[in-house]
Amino acid sequence: MDDIYYTISRPARAEIKVKGSRFIAETHLVTTIDEAGTRLAAIRKREHAATHHCYAWRMGLYDETEFRYSDDGEPSGTAGRPIYDALEGRSLTNILLVVTRYFGGTKLGTGGLVRAYSEAAGLVLEQSGVKENHVTERILVDIDFAHYDLLVKAMHHFSARQIQADFSDRVAVELEIRKSRADQLIDEIAELSSGRAEIRRYA
Repeated sequence: MDDIYYTISRPARAEIKVKGSRFIAETHLVTTIDEAGTRLAAIRKREHAATHHCYAWRMGLYDETEFRYSDDGEPSGTAGRPIYDALEGRSLTNILLVVTRYFGGTKLGTGGLVRAYSEAAGLVLEQSGVKENHVTERILVDIDFAHYDLLVKAMHHFSARQIQADFSDRVAVELEIRKSRADQLIDEIAELSSGRAEIRRYA
């Protein structure tokens, strides 16, 4: 199972100038449509004198990915789609990328606009960097105290992270692990405890 996804490492801002027009690109980490809308509204308010605020956002994972893009008054297909293509081409999610344009008096034509918006989007994404993330799962394990050291070794082997542990005659351990490794760890815990560990997976 693939449990890897990519986001930007940090928000960033970049600017290019083409024949007098300024193209100001910025990225933001977002996880909901409302959050993307709030960020976009703030940019429009801050850059209220700009001619266009073209954007694309993409969020969610795998088959549940959602996206939207807008030319915001530029000729159809010259701004929003090139910005979105920059996100999709890098497999980025949970991101809003806005390119604000201040018109400089010279028309760029459709090809020139596509190149300008693509360049601005690419530049700000370079500055934002890429972060690899993992889909994780939480598991609660109730195990005999005598098996705790073996559990810790198994967790280390599968790179699981202990969130908390309560000790008595038995040990209740809450842990977090990459989703693709969860089944293997659960099998290992069942074996090391001779089937006596109680294991509960969080939905």
